[in-house]
Amino acid sequence: MDLGLLYSGGKDSTLAALLLDDFYDVTLVTAHLGVTDDWRHARETAETTGFAFETVELDDDDATEAVEQMVEDGYPRNGIQQVHQRALEAVAEMDFDAIADGTRRDDRVPTVSRAQAQSLEDRHGVDYIVPLAGFGRGAVDRLVEANLSVESGPSEEVRKADYEAELRALLAREHGENAVEDVFPDHEQTYVTGLVADR
Repeated sequence: MDLGLLYSGGKDSTLAALLLDDFYDVTLVTAHLGVTDDWRHARETAETTGFAFETVELDDDDATEAVEQMVEDGYPRNGIQQVHQRALEAVAEMDFDAIADGTRRDDRVPTVSRAQAQSLEDRHGVDYIVPLAGFGRGAVDRLVEANLSVESGPSEEVRKADYEAELRALLAREHGENAVEDVFPDHEQTYVTGLVADR
């Protein structure tokens, strides 16, 4: 069965791909907003880890609405949630039997409710799978350490292909550099550079 995994090049979505690989033909799919070419970082990780890779570009309106929501809120949560929902819809519209993402049990954003998941499945005729739903941060970190080579650091410094990089760029373009600091709190990001050699 073919599965499209919404993919950022970070540790969670890469670990999700490894967990699903025994059961599905996994294609890593990076949704991007057409603002930057940061999606290429995900492609590099896909090549390094041996997974098929595709991209899907979301509508300009998705990016604009998300940025305006973040400015209004003064925080990125709802804007990122909007983009994640739209990205899942876009992957569900592709030719896959199942779709997945790398959300964990204790993630605050993005999240997908049971009702949203069932709606996605019913409307698109796909299975929606969340392989890390039962894993807390500590368990994920231990599995990542045993299986993946990872760069980590402040979000603005680490290579990544998630929505945040493009939303930051669009936010700076539309509202100035200070808006990025006002909206996004300091936090760490990860980027997978490969598999642990003795895996």
